Amino acid sequence: MGAFADPGLSVAERRALDALDLDGMVAFLCDLIAIPSLDRDESPAQLAVAEWMRRAGLTADVWEIDLPALSPHPDYSAEVERDEALGVVGWTGEPAGAGARGRAACAGPPARGRDLLLNGHIDVVPPGDDVAWTSPPFAAAVRGGRVYGRGAVDMKGGLCCALFAAKAIRDAGVRLRGRLSVASVVGEEDGGTGTLATIVRGHKADGAIVVEPTRLAVVSAQAGSLMFRLVVHGLSAHGCVREEGVSAVEKFAPLFAGLRELEAQRCGLADPPADESGHARAAVAGDPRDQLFAGYRLPWPIEVGTLRAGDWASSVPDTLVAEGRYGVAVGEEPAAARQAFEEAIARAAAADPWLRDHPPEVEWWGGRFDPAVTDVRDPIVTTLSAAVTALTGSAPPVEGVTYGSDMRLLVNTGGIPTVLFGPGDVRVAHMPDEYVPVDELRQAAEALILTALRFCGARE
Repeated sequence: MGAFADPGLSVAERRALDALDLDGMVAFLCDLIAIPSLDRDESPAQLAVAEWMRRAGLTADVWEIDLPALSPHPDYSAEVERDEALGVVGWTGEPAGAGARGRAACAGPPARGRDLLLNGHIDVVPPGDDVAWTSPPFAAAVRGGRVYGRGAVDMKGGLCCALFAAKAIRDAGVRLRGRLSVASVVGEEDGGTGTLATIVRGHKADGAIVVEPTRLAVVSAQAGSLMFRLVVHGLSAHGCVREEGVSAVEKFAPLFAGLRELEAQRCGLADPPADESGHARAAVAGDPRDQLFAGYRLPWPIEVGTLRAGDWASSVPDTLVAEGRYGVAVGEEPAAARQAFEEAIARAAAADPWLRDHPPEVEWWGGRFDPAVTDVRDPIVTTLSAAVTALTGSAPPVEGVTYGSDMRLLVNTGGIPTVLFGPGDVRVAHMPDEYVPVDELRQAAEALILTALRFCGARE
């Protein structure tokens, strides 16, 4: 039997923990990395996960997502057009039934069971230039205690932890009082198509864990983000008489400065602007000093990711298009966040004679990631935290993150208390040589096993 910090683990808990197949988990992770499941091309990987679920003895629901029917949903957003997409959910155990939370809203093992949903996305971002990688991005490499490859940490590693946690419980012969489900979802990177489809399909639970890379911290709050497009108009002229034109690039500069000022105000680093009566107005609904976000100087950052201007090198550029990401605070309504952004752009434009007469255009497009929060006293938070403590001897940090995830859909649309928890560091996601530590894969899977047993309840 493995050596765990808590000598009081039950026989069933130890049996399930000892049934974890770490070698098999690493091998299947390598298999999944080898399937380049870029957004809109996720189906081969989804079919591989569904086949694995069936071989592992899980009941699997595999369905073709009705995209035309899903797209009118008020919480639907996507940056990628798909012709088809698959939903995949596998489970073990029987559902505890409606009202389980009311019967057992405590951190300890429930008397009549609760249902737990583990959620992980199969889609990955493009790898960029292969030359920047030490080994090919879609040929997984295991070296130095790490698994390398596109999607290793974001988040096929976490998904494998969820799958093999469910398998270990089943292989150990432990019967649950509630249902443990694992959802492999598409489209997280561009808006959350798969998780929304899973909720609409009827896969619900009393608590959920999204296996994002959190360095094994328990994340009970996530900021949101909106995608903006800013169009700046100038006046074209020959570059040899540039003063007869108006450069859209130059006119973008005060707008960018205005966004940096807005960011500082929203993050509590500068005083907010005054209203018409001279009183300072609230810059943001969320508290940037919230202890869950104490590790971030900029909990709600604003960044311009792309700039496109002009169409000829020797001409004054008459149009600039800037696209970027706008952080939304926990507790802030997205509509109020959009209004604050638009007002900041309008203030910056009003201070420039040209922009005052030729106002820039603000467009909202692409994926929408609303903020979400789960009470730190909720059983999903306390049970997971207690499980990590029992296994390691140290309580995990409970914190918030500045990025968006499918947590928002599970909490806000599905009404499911949800946390993020998984192996690896999000800072190496979307980068060349993306990796996840093997030891964290093991620790995360063990924590999911113990959490499932205690949250769902194990039959003696």
